[in-house]
Amino acid sequence: MLPTRLPFLGDACIAQIGILVPDLESALSSYVDRWRVGPWKAWTYDQGFIRSSTYRGAPGEYAMRLALCDTEPQLELIESLTGPSIYAEWADSGRFGIHHLGIRVPGIAASIDEMRGRGFEPVQTGVGYGLDGDGGFAYFDLTNELGFIVELIEVPGRRREPAAIYEGGRLSASAAARR
Repeated sequence: MLPTRLPFLGDACIAQIGILVPDLESALSSYVDRWRVGPWKAWTYDQGFIRSSTYRGAPGEYAMRLALCDTEPQLELIESLTGPSIYAEWADSGRFGIHHLGIRVPGIAASIDEMRGRGFEPVQTGVGYGLDGDGGFAYFDLTNELGFIVELIEVPGRRREPAAIYEGGRLSASAAARR
């Protein structure tokens, strides 16, 4: 019988499935209209939104649009806008679909240190996307060891208002985005 949790995760479990899509609005339309999965909250993550980011050990200068749905595990749709990034690598090679599995962690810095202690460097990071400058993520390419990419996620205490909300077949600007 397979374990319900991976031993290296401790009490954590898979909390998110990240899916890379070529066009966020088309993907949202399909998920809502065809599959009845929604509503979705969408943001654009770039250097104005993320306080600090890296890509392959250098400062990160990437941007992506993403949408989150409150399913369990949470579904995340990601459209790469500019790179270089872990998303652009996949998109440039024509790879779309399940991109990573996300694991929520209490603190991103300590979790990155723990992974480094196991011999893994983050491929891409971003910190400070929460309303109060908290929140962070780090991607580790564990495809050789486990067969997938892992994203460690420190959920911010307060998330910024979404730029848009998608439900009922349309993407509409949120109240915060209309101000």
